[in-house]
Amino acid sequence: MGERWSAGAVCALLAALLAGCSSANGSDAGDGRLGAKASPSSATQPTGYGAVFLGVDECSSFGTTSFTEVPCTSERAAARVIARYDGDVSSGPVCPATTDFVLHISAQGTSGTGRDSAVPKGYACMRNLEPPHPGDPGGGGGPRTIAGDCVYGSGSGQVRETACDGSGQRKPQYKVVKAVVKRASCPASTALYVQLGGPQPVGCARPV
Repeated sequence: MGERWSAGAVCALLAALLAGCSSANGSDAGDGRLGAKASPSSATQPTGYGAVFLGVDECSSFGTTSFTEVPCTSERAAARVIARYDGDVSSGPVCPATTDFVLHISAQGTSGTGRDSAVPKGYACMRNLEPPHPGDPGGGGGPRTIAGDCVYGSGSGQVRETACDGSGQRKPQYKVVKAVVKRASCPASTALYVQLGGPQPVGCARPV
């Protein structure tokens, strides 16, 4: 049984088009694929809509260069905030497992909106209002690698996530069948250990 250790990292933060990647250096930022330095999508604050900019259960539109908070009943609404944290992704809590993409929110001043005097730097964990959901198990994307996801070797000790149904650009080679605390808890059929982050940081993957 060949043993390799792979850590996940976000390759891109564009909604529903994410492809996971993992590095073999064993380092992560607390999340399976939130440690990489990428050109993040940003959120732009409008007037109105809630006490907190992009708070939990609020919605955003999709834009070409930025995302704007809109009412969830708007025809422009495309994704909902399922978790919201201040600070940097690299040092903050992990997003929920089925997050589709992450919005990075820069610190902003506010005026005349009835909100706090400033919006702190943070990030919002987003879930598309309609399919596809790349963050679902086997979906081939999302900011986290989770049990049920598939990966392929990309060289130099790295693996990247791809759709389990073979619809991605690359065919799956391994499937993460279980998430555990320690390698010793993985099934005997495990051929690859994938670092996932979170409370069960070890992914047990076997060939597909």
